[in-house]
Amino acid sequence: MKLISKTKWMSAFGVAVLLNAPGFSSAVMADDAATKEALVLELPAPTLKGTPEQLPEGPNIEPNSDKPRPAFQAPKGVKNVALGKTVTTSVKPFTGELEQLTDGKKEAFDYDTLEMKKGAQWIQVDLGAPFTLEAIAIWHDHRYIQVMHDVIIQASDDPEFKTGVTTLYNNDTDNTSGLGIGSDREYFERHFGRVFDAKGVKARYVRGYTKGSNLSALNCWQEIEIYALPAK
Repeated sequence: MKLISKTKWMSAFGVAVLLNAPGFSSAVMADDAATKEALVLELPAPTLKGTPEQLPEGPNIEPNSDKPRPAFQAPKGVKNVALGKTVTTSVKPFTGELEQLTDGKKEAFDYDTLEMKKGAQWIQVDLGAPFTLEAIAIWHDHRYIQVMHDVIIQASDDPEFKTGVTTLYNNDTDNTSGLGIGSDREYFERHFGRVFDAKGVKARYVRGYTKGSNLSALNCWQEIEIYALPAK
């Protein structure tokens, strides 16, 4: 029987053989893992108000937990590019100032919380230039353990969000906010905040929607952090 050299054999049988070669897949995985690391957030203190006796529940709500979620893995070198950046809103807040949402402060205090009227409302961060977005961390209102409704996060290069809009998260399962039916689940506000995968989207503007909570029709925000790399 005629022998075939290793090089010719791999070429004859294609790339699939190369991918299954000993050590190939593990080397690729190790190299990929080496480019990322756990995203470390500066967390506020937990609320002192305790856990309410009756909490909302259902198939579209994640179970309440006082344990942090697994750390988000982000590319090395990401920075919070939202810090100190300009914020606009759909309506004028009746408590709090817009700059509070990107000032790095997110304690469970009334003076660290911005409040807007009821209905579907949004806040928007202008990063000043396009970035490659990797993760978005949000604290809506962890003064109370509650579930915010219609949490929708979008990114775009259009400040009016009429074109080039990418939806990164949407838990509006009945489209009451009019931005499409979402497939994500509602979750409880805790001092850990919530980190959303920005999926490497390139954008200058980030917009976040809410439509009240199980405790109040008001829309509350404490902080938004956007971790990104310079856009290539």
